[in-house]
Amino acid sequence: MPKLGFWISLMAFFFITQSCGNASTKANQKFDWQGHRGARGQVPENSIPSLQRALQDGVQTLEFDVVITQDSLVILSHEPWLNAQICQDSSGGNLEDKPEAYNIFKMTLAEVQQFDCGLKTHPDFPAQEKYSVQKPTLIDAIQACEEAAVMMNRDLPKYNIEIKSRPEWEGVFHPGYRVYTELVLEVLKLAQIEERTTLQSFDERVLQYLKGQYPEQKISLLVAADENKTVAEKIDALGFYPDVYSCEASLVTQDMLTSLHAQKVEVIPWTVNEIEEAKRLIDLGVDGIITDYPGRLIPALGSGSLSGEE
Repeated sequence: MPKLGFWISLMAFFFITQSCGNASTKANQKFDWQGHRGARGQVPENSIPSLQRALQDGVQTLEFDVVITQDSLVILSHEPWLNAQICQDSSGGNLEDKPEAYNIFKMTLAEVQQFDCGLKTHPDFPAQEKYSVQKPTLIDAIQACEEAAVMMNRDLPKYNIEIKSRPEWEGVFHPGYRVYTELVLEVLKLAQIEERTTLQSFDERVLQYLKGQYPEQKISLLVAADENKTVAEKIDALGFYPDVYSCEASLVTQDMLTSLHAQKVEVIPWTVNEIEEAKRLIDLGVDGIITDYPGRLIPALGSGSLSGEE
């Protein structure tokens, strides 16, 4: 666990940045460019360098995933195991491609951070820059991003954090969904970023729990195309309208936007990497876009301002 001096310095830092960032976060009604796992197309995913690159590229929101270690710490990772596609051992050796072999929920933070997850060439992103990185804790990632934003003299970022729970994974790859959610909330409260954070999940139980226990917390329902569900079916299953409907980009239609906007629900699709597709979605009226390539899309399409102005 971090030493007491770290927490004292961190709280002092957030006291300063909170006062600097209040005005900008209250007034921020810009088109919501979100960096998927940071800037995944350019820098190893869910790493501090990737998040900082996304900030440099001009995103409003940092989107990433979190999982839980054996010692109940929240860390950034898309899978609740070490992915053999992107991670290697301390000597540079390949890992077994078996989730149960490197189950993060059965490993301490110290054990997880013995592995590098940034030096292997990613088959889907061969031009990705290589960095020697370990999976960071959520609190370390937030601190690094807040500091980077101040150094860049830009608005403090928003955060869109996915809770990766599934019923069949409980007790195997993560704790019960309520405990999982509470561990994440504890970090958000410590960092004093609750008002700038959206919690997203495919797991309706998580969003229902948040709605009941923390109604002020902004939440986003994730929707994949292969679910083959209509918007009405998804909303009926959830039991209420979420703040954000975040679906696979291929699902977005004008009718969807009209019906959801009528209920004051934002629509922010994923994962959009081509300029023409992003332009199509902006013209339709989406409220934001999640992309692996903020450094490609934002310069090409500008702010994507909801008013139509740059």
